[in-house]
Amino acid sequence: MPQPPDARADARRDPTGPRLLAGAAAPPAGSYDADVLILSIDRVDDTLAAISSALAQRGVSRHVLVLDQGSQPATLAMLSQAIAGRSDATLLALPRNRGVAGGRNRAAAFGHGRMIAGLDNDAVFGAEDTLAGAVAILDADPGLAAIGLRIVIDATGDDDLLSWGYPKTLLPRAGDSFEAVTFVGAGHAIRRAAWEQAGGYDEALFFCWEEYDLCLRAIQAGWRIRYHGELCVRHRVAEERRVDWAAARWFWFVRNRLYIARKWGIGWPALTPRILAYLLKGMRHGLLRQTVRALGAAAAMPSAPRASRPSPAARRYLARHDGAHRGRLMGRIGREVFSLLPGWR
Repeated sequence: MPQPPDARADARRDPTGPRLLAGAAAPPAGSYDADVLILSIDRVDDTLAAISSALAQRGVSRHVLVLDQGSQPATLAMLSQAIAGRSDATLLALPRNRGVAGGRNRAAAFGHGRMIAGLDNDAVFGAEDTLAGAVAILDADPGLAAIGLRIVIDATGDDDLLSWGYPKTLLPRAGDSFEAVTFVGAGHAIRRAAWEQAGGYDEALFFCWEEYDLCLRAIQAGWRIRYHGELCVRHRVAEERRVDWAAARWFWFVRNRLYIARKWGIGWPALTPRILAYLLKGMRHGLLRQTVRALGAAAAMPSAPRASRPSPAARRYLARHDGAHRGRLMGRIGREVFSLLPGWR
């Protein structure tokens, strides 16, 4: 299994790698609980709020790592000012956008905290002890690879439905805890040992499904994933620099999901029902052209290094904690077909 990239070695070997802009040149030399990763591209006010929230976390030892991937000079200046002189935070910058997967890999590799927490740069922790709570949960359950936090809309406190990455039938349990097969990147915590064993994020994904792909490899290795709704982040849902469904999000969604399936040895004939579902959904939402483009892109992607087929234990885990809540794929296709009929609601 390939090892995650080393951000510090990357910078030494490659002048286009991350460069230090402000704060500590290295994380603490000794042991500490967590690295808090924040990826940034502009939307400076929200990013500053995310940084402030991470720095305010108490009851836990942590290092805050902000990795910028292409902000304007004025944004970089303001971020540098917020982090300058701090020993518990670092601002790094890449000359170009490596995507969510590539950015998180480089940010995570910079630190060595026992846990790796992720916070979107338009989100804040729900309380000052949220990170401590996440670390305590992972410490109490050695079999957990990662936990997902509840994502709520900052302005209303309602669940952010666009950030609900679990079966819809589990939405009434948004405040509870349950076993899952993925987590939502806007707010999460990963055990570093599990992240390293899984090989980090697959950078070919760039954006969308990178958490699911990582979790599949962790589950295959015998780890578990849980959602913990008692811990939350407040999502500001910034429009600036946000990838929306009409622009590109649906393209990445379709392309990457098919790519992941192929990684696990699922051939194109077996993917036909899923492809049909995507085409129907694309028609329903006026995204057919984007869907067709995504299918072509998925077919053109180089064959990924395949993981072995899911083990019997992994298949049982996926069926119990995901498939059982979603229903059969053909039933979902049928609902998409009916949704295209006149008068369907």
